[in-house]
Amino acid sequence: MSIQRALAWSITWIGLSLLVALGISHFVGTAQAAAFLTGYALEKALSIDNLFVFFMVFSYFGVERMAQRRALNYGVIGVVILRGIMIFSGVVLIQQFEWLMYILGAVVIYTGFVMAFGKESKFDATKSRTVKIISRLVPLSSAFHGGRFFVKESGKRVATQLFLVVAVIEVMDIIFAVDSIPAIFSVTRDPLIIYSSNILAVLGLRSLYFILLKAHDAFRFVKQGVGLILWFVGVKMIVPAFVPGFAIGNTIALGVVISVLVISIVLSVAIKKKDGK
Repeated sequence: MSIQRALAWSITWIGLSLLVALGISHFVGTAQAAAFLTGYALEKALSIDNLFVFFMVFSYFGVERMAQRRALNYGVIGVVILRGIMIFSGVVLIQQFEWLMYILGAVVIYTGFVMAFGKESKFDATKSRTVKIISRLVPLSSAFHGGRFFVKESGKRVATQLFLVVAVIEVMDIIFAVDSIPAIFSVTRDPLIIYSSNILAVLGLRSLYFILLKAHDAFRFVKQGVGLILWFVGVKMIVPAFVPGFAIGNTIALGVVISVLVISIVLSVAIKKKDGK
């Protein structure tokens, strides 16, 4: 996908999301619209960091650009299904056990700390538990075979490397969801608002990925920015346990998320790399 087409699709998905927010504001109320936009901005920020991991996986396996598009397509389909299951299950659990919010808040704060200050680890298939488990369960080919998931080798049906890549991406998204879904619970408990904001952010991932390929330097400090956002969200989740009645409104939360994300991108562009550092 060219950078022009990727930008056009990204603008289209963002525009669609804003139209949904306007519809929610008109038919449901401004409070719910603010919750939707906050959840959307939060998920979009977290998604950028996730794309860096997808990029590492594709680079490690040497996935061709056309095959990357196919892998991302199936990855998005898997996200739509898996996120739905996790979100609606999470809402039910929190309604039954309110104290889970404080545990999730602590998890979000810890994740933010690791993301902001932790050392970035490179993907290594030889050490990946996911790859090892899939290799035991499914016979694997050592080649990609274009965009196919299964082929016959020596009369035996085997999975291609593309199948393995998509499986790794799906497992990684489940891990990412452990961070993003608890974070959005700090915004609203409405499962439809959570799900719609999550999915609309995810649907724009494929075009955003190809922008990342062309302009990755513009996102160098986004990981640290997302870490700060997670700190803020974690505090928002935990503080009510110590200060009853205290609450940070979604309008303020939306402003914080967008501001931190924009500042991290501006710094990425403004601060040039020197001597490879």
